[in-house]
Amino acid sequence: QVQLVESGGGLVQPGGSLRLSCAASRSISSIYLMGWYRQAPGKQRELVATMTSSSNTNYADSVKGRFTISRDNAKNTVNLQMNSLKPEDTTVYYCRARLVPGGSDYWGQGTQVTVSS
Repeated sequence: QVQLVESGGGLVQPGGSLRLSCAASRSISSIYLMGWYRQAPGKQRELVATMTSSSNTNYADSVKGRFTISRDNAKNTVNLQMNSLKPEDTTVYYCRARLVPGGSDYWGQGTQVTVSS
């Protein structure tokens, strides 16, 4: 069981950068998968980037080369560095944790990212 709290969202201009953080209530070193997802109104939640406990990463094609997921086990934090932001990136971003393969998902409350000029 884990609680997740996202932060770092905000309003930026196209081409700008944001760094999202997900703070977990417990050690993340043994959590199978941590990741970032996004969900626009009226659409289903989609993968942005994930990282497993063995440091395997997976990125959506739309963010490859622009976004980077990282984890700081000492701080129990997962980050998402977002560069070269586009208006299409505008939506709510959620942190996710799956403790074990096939287990239940835990989600944060979400943080709003708006890319607009």
